[in-house]
Amino acid sequence: MKKQPLGILYAGIALAMVGYGIAMPLFPFYIEAFGGRGLHLGLLVASYGLMQLLFAPVWGALSDTYGRKPFLLLGMAGLSLGMILMGLASRLWMLYAAQIMAGALSCATYPAAMAMVSDLYSNEQRSAAMGRVGAAAGLGVILGPGLGGITAFHSLSAPFFIAGGFCLLTFLLMFLVLEESLEPAQRKTSSQTTIFPSPATFLRSMTGPLGFGFLAAFSINFGKSGFTSVYGLFSLEKFGYGPQEVGLILMLMSVMYALAQGVLVAPLIKKWGETTLIRMIFPCVSLGFVLILLANNTLTLVLSISFFMLAMALLKPTTLSYLSRRTAGSQGAAMGMAESFMSMGRIVGPLWAGLIFDINLHLPYLSGAIFFAVLCLMSLRQVRARNSYLASE
Repeated sequence: MKKQPLGILYAGIALAMVGYGIAMPLFPFYIEAFGGRGLHLGLLVASYGLMQLLFAPVWGALSDTYGRKPFLLLGMAGLSLGMILMGLASRLWMLYAAQIMAGALSCATYPAAMAMVSDLYSNEQRSAAMGRVGAAAGLGVILGPGLGGITAFHSLSAPFFIAGGFCLLTFLLMFLVLEESLEPAQRKTSSQTTIFPSPATFLRSMTGPLGFGFLAAFSINFGKSGFTSVYGLFSLEKFGYGPQEVGLILMLMSVMYALAQGVLVAPLIKKWGETTLIRMIFPCVSLGFVLILLANNTLTLVLSISFFMLAMALLKPTTLSYLSRRTAGSQGAAMGMAESFMSMGRIVGPLWAGLIFDINLHLPYLSGAIFFAVLCLMSLRQVRARNSYLASE
């Protein structure tokens, strides 16, 4: 197996997420400039997640046949082009077109990155490397919004061009420096690759030996996206916070997320193992939701959010490491399917949280606590997965 330092991969992921972080906080204001309101914002965000749901397993499976690097480059090129087209948009439908294209192509990046880590590292080292990928993404998200706020003074479209430039720089760095990790002898033939997974494939994934891992993957973004989507309104109505206070706490969340993934994941997995650690994380996330509901001042809110984000930060790399250990020869397909389940959570979480927030501002967090408590009970019945994936495909 070809060994190479993955510093360029981590740096590339961080740069791409800086670009994403620059543009995305300004998205609501940009849509409003085109005459769009909350409905269009929700549809645009959902369309991005839907494209990821549909295409992530496609790119992941193809990377098992054609290698990881082409799909890392495809994802970076798609995100760069999508950002630039958003900056050039002069009609609302152009935003939809750019968002759909970016969602369909950019989702090739993360499954290929995680599959590359799986190719290059042993089981003992893999969880730490996956944690570093998550930490690199978190670092980019921390730096991006501040740069976006500065560049938005010139025009609302400027941050999208700058974001596209960051992603293009990432593409060039990876094209010139990053080596392919999947040796030809390890690749699947095209006849062995299932390109477009059917609904039955998703059902078999949930009921098969890796169902526990895919359910955990769904919960990652169901919990995190559901929390963040209504957090600003929750803070405004309960504490009277404005954009400045909300932004500072969101930045704290990103710092906590990056530190936990970069520092804590590997030693905790080494001590407890993925299955036990996931079982421990579920009740911690549930408790985090409850603590946020009980917070009655800034200090208790910050402490409760920090606890919540610490648990959420551990869940993603632990889940991906869990899936990676239990796949044989289909790392790309497994990571792509995991990305699809995370995309489902990214769609369902905000829609559910927004719907019930209008009934009562506490319901999104109360329902999140109940959801993760149920997952905790389900995990107690979970049987360890077999060491192969999609054997029937």
